[in-house]
Amino acid sequence: MGSKIHRRGLAKKKGGIGQHVTKVVKRTFTPNLQTKRIWVSELKRFVSVKLTARALKTVTKNGAYATLKGAGVI
Repeated sequence: MGSKIHRRGLAKKKGGIGQHVTKVVKRTFTPNLQTKRIWVSELKRFVSVKLTARALKTVTKNGAYATLKGAGVI
């Protein structure tokens, strides 16, 4: 969770009279989820998984079978 600050007015260094906060609203940070079909050579088939972009780098580095087995997908 976090918050986004709504501001109004032109900044002083840009020639205005300054910015004023008008509202603070809640926002959520969501993961970068991707749906991918990954070829697992040990199983000789594709496996569809929903994972983050960071997890996709881990699959590429450590191998599909080892990573998915460690995560409990297989």
